[in-house]
Amino acid sequence: MSFIGNLLSMAITLLIYAFIGRAIISWLFLAGVRNDLVIQINRALGKLTEPIIAPLRRVIPPLGMFDITPIVAIVGLVVLRAIIRGL
Repeated sequence: MSFIGNLLSMAITLLIYAFIGRAIISWLFLAGVRNDLVIQINRALGKLTEPIIAPLRRVIPPLGMFDITPIVAIVGLVVLRAIIRGL
C-alpha cells in the first residue's frame, strides 16, 4: 500500500476511535459524570464526528430513543478503509 493509502487508512481508524470515544462519553453523561475534561473531550470528538453524522441523521431516522447513525458511520468507515487497503 502506498504512503497516501496508509495515511488515509490511519485517518479513518482515528475517526472510528473518535466515534467509539463519543459513544463512551455519552454513556458517562448518562451516568452523571460531567466534569470540565469530559466536556472538552466531548466537544473535540463532536467537531471530528459531526460532519459525518449530520448528513446521515437527515436520511436515517432514530429507532425509538436510539440513534444508530454512529453505527452506520463506523460500518461505512470500515468498508472505506477495506477498499483503500485493497488498492
